[in-house]
Amino acid sequence: MKWTEIAVWTTPEASEAVSELLTRLGAAGVAIEDPNDIEGVRRNPYGNWYEVTDDLLPKEGARVSAYFSELVDISSFVEHIKKELDSFKEYGLDPGRGDVETREVDEEDWANAWKQFFKPVRVTERLTIKPTWENYTPAPGEQIIELDPGMAFGTGTHPTTVLCLRMLEKWMPAGARVVDVGTGTAVLSIAAAKLGAEHVLALDLDPVAVKVAKENVAQNHEENRVSVRTNDLLTGVEGSFSLVVANILADIVARMIPDAYKVLDNNGIFIASGIIREKANWVMDQMEQYGFKMKEVVEENDWAVLVAIKPVS
Repeated sequence: MKWTEIAVWTTPEASEAVSELLTRLGAAGVAIEDPNDIEGVRRNPYGNWYEVTDDLLPKEGARVSAYFSELVDISSFVEHIKKELDSFKEYGLDPGRGDVETREVDEEDWANAWKQFFKPVRVTERLTIKPTWENYTPAPGEQIIELDPGMAFGTGTHPTTVLCLRMLEKWMPAGARVVDVGTGTAVLSIAAAKLGAEHVLALDLDPVAVKVAKENVAQNHEENRVSVRTNDLLTGVEGSFSLVVANILADIVARMIPDAYKVLDNNGIFIASGIIREKANWVMDQMEQYGFKMKEVVEENDWAVLVAIKPVS
């Protein structure tokens, strides 16, 4: 079967948004090539998710590649992608060059060949992400998250996700009730369950993300503790929770702050990532204005993760 590769040249801070856009359009697989991510992988003290060579690096910005079947009207897709890229500016996100390139490829060229480069990687002291096809024996106390990156739009090793995983490991109380907003592949929800959460509610507005999340939750045998559903941020969510985690854009994080405060227990924790460094102080100000108290801020490359607490009223 023939496939068309669509490659979008963008900025590192917009790469995740472009990835989600292409997935919403029905991509069978998405890959992000970002020099900042590669350098992060090289410096990872726990190990590498894939073998890093310089020929993986784009010369400038970031490149997001997606694959569509030969039945898709590619010319219409390209026009739609360009319009969506222009709209990123409304959210303060720079799409960069915005060039969109296409080429025809055989299924065998991308569906399986790349798997030889992907290996298990320990992303925190207790969590390791493992491709489903790799054999791996965990050490005592090591928790394994199984993912098939070719079937989703996130491997769990992007800096924003790794920052969230580390903060979950550090700040999540035992037996926590967790909400994962914008769950994507559900890697954060699965991690929370593996780390001892009593229950995790995984939310995403995108039906494709919800489908992928449910598959990954099942792959990790966490259906009893992780429930996945379609939802617009925290709108309509009832109940009280120990922790809210969101790995999404800074402007979206700011929009959900009041609802996060509402659903959290006293002393509840709010972990927010996906925030470019330049907007970290602005998001912190928004949190503090609504009553949150900052507990920790960690920056890596161009990204920041914020940890805040809802004080006892």
